[in-house]
Amino acid sequence: MFKKSIRNKLIVLLMVATIVPFGASIIITYYHTAESLKDQAIKENSNLLYQGKVNLEGYINELDGLTLSLYNNPGLINFLKDPQKENNYQAVEAVRNVISTILYAEENIKRVNIAVAKEDRLITASRRSTVIFSKKLTNANQEFYLKAKESPSNMYLEPIHKIKEPEDKKPKNVITLHRSLINIPSDDVLAYISLEFSPDQITNISRNLYSEENEEFYIISPEGELIYHSTDETDEDTKTTDWIDWVMSTNKVNGTVEWKEGSFNGVMIYDQLSQNSGGWYLVKRVPYTTLYESAFSVAKINIMFGVIGLILVILATLFISVRITSPIRILLKYIDQVEKGNLNVRFQSFGNDEIGYLGDRFKQMIDKINDLINREYKLQLENKTNQLKVLQSQVNPHFLYNALQSIGTAALKDQGPQIYSSVTRLSKIMRYSMNMEEDMVPLQKEIEHTKSYLLLQKERFGDQLQFSFQLDEEALGFPVPKMILQPIVENYFKHGFDAREKTGEVSITCRQDEFYLDILIGDNGSGVSESRLEEIRLHLMSDRIGQKVELTNIGLKNVYTRLKLYYGNRAYLQLKNLERGGLLVSIKLPKRMEGG
Repeated sequence: MFKKSIRNKLIVLLMVATIVPFGASIIITYYHTAESLKDQAIKENSNLLYQGKVNLEGYINELDGLTLSLYNNPGLINFLKDPQKENNYQAVEAVRNVISTILYAEENIKRVNIAVAKEDRLITASRRSTVIFSKKLTNANQEFYLKAKESPSNMYLEPIHKIKEPEDKKPKNVITLHRSLINIPSDDVLAYISLEFSPDQITNISRNLYSEENEEFYIISPEGELIYHSTDETDEDTKTTDWIDWVMSTNKVNGTVEWKEGSFNGVMIYDQLSQNSGGWYLVKRVPYTTLYESAFSVAKINIMFGVIGLILVILATLFISVRITSPIRILLKYIDQVEKGNLNVRFQSFGNDEIGYLGDRFKQMIDKINDLINREYKLQLENKTNQLKVLQSQVNPHFLYNALQSIGTAALKDQGPQIYSSVTRLSKIMRYSMNMEEDMVPLQKEIEHTKSYLLLQKERFGDQLQFSFQLDEEALGFPVPKMILQPIVENYFKHGFDAREKTGEVSITCRQDEFYLDILIGDNGSGVSESRLEEIRLHLMSDRIGQKVELTNIGLKNVYTRLKLYYGNRAYLQLKNLERGGLLVSIKLPKRMEGG
């Protein structure tokens, strides 16, 4: 019940702690992103519309500049003041040159008309005809001439209308720029010049200002006439819309407004050309679906990650609840067993989190208690027994007999120095073995003791025995338990060495790293069968001493037991048959004593 309650609390807590802020974050992020993207889109479109305005003004001013260039031609101005000079060849030629220059100055200009104000005269030129002088003025032209005259800039842009040249099969759309030429310094009008040009350049500029798929763009004259539109609406349909009236009635040159009318629901961005450039209105209409398109994409991604995150949160919640509560329950079972006196509980790993750390520390505490209990008794009860076994394994009567026999043989041969060396080595061995005051000695002493033993054996066997030492000089001062090397070497002479078969070889290698000291004792003896090797391993790990095995491997057992007493499970003694023959005994000692 308690476990279930903790799990439910964890589930509710984690759900509330993750879903609520995560969901709120998604909602807040969406609205903030939507508004930011909308403002950014409006700003970008306003800048784009302004750039389009600059381009259109530049193009219109370029055309208007062609009409103003007439003031720079005195011959034409004199002709306009006195049209009777049309019979004057030079005057007529000057007029032709000026009109031709204007006509071909810009590729979209289709026709140039100059209407003389004093008389009913019209000078016309197109790309397909020469300059024509006539006396016919249309009422329509008179209307636009009047608008140009009344304009502060003396210029008026007539909206799109159709013209047809005799060679054309279909009428073409053109826009006409009308300008009244003033007889400076008076206010009298000398003439009216009209440039009829194709709207292609305006169309090209306009197409760069909107997206054809989801945006609308319009150019509207000050009278509400459509100059350009991106939709399929007719001029009549567009004229009736309220948004055009609103744009024309506003007192601002540019701005934005949210607009909902008919099927359109979005933002209108507008800007107006200067009056000197015709005063056209540029209007771009962007629906909200386009403005919020990026925000919708972000929202979809957030929702997708939110669903994935929710699933992961649920799975993580279940996993964490089980992960936290299950080890606690198992730990309680272990505590119950320890409470009943069972200190040999086999703990399983609880992981690397706080619960795992608690379990590991509890396990270490139990192991420490158990180890202290065992060590306290074993160190006291088995110390004397182990020391006796050391003496028993080292001061072997058979070894003493062989050593004394070798000394006796040397005495018969009157080899005084050899006798002295042998007796000296034997005395060192006996003194080292019987000194019970030292439990730990430097590795150097163990090596010297073992070397003395090998030298005594070499005096006995001569060239039939070879031995070598490979020592790390820095490791020689390392303290090790006394009598751990010579008993292992002695086992070789007792069980693996046969001088009749081959020359015996013994090698001792000592090396160290940051944490451990490694001692390797190898020989080329007869080795040990796998079954016998396994039997020895089991005997070394057993708590009680067997009978038959003990008598033959008391030295190894003694060394192994004392290593475990000094170092616990951090020390290793391993036996391994070599491929070339013989046995390798590996001893691995930690550089720090257990608990040190």
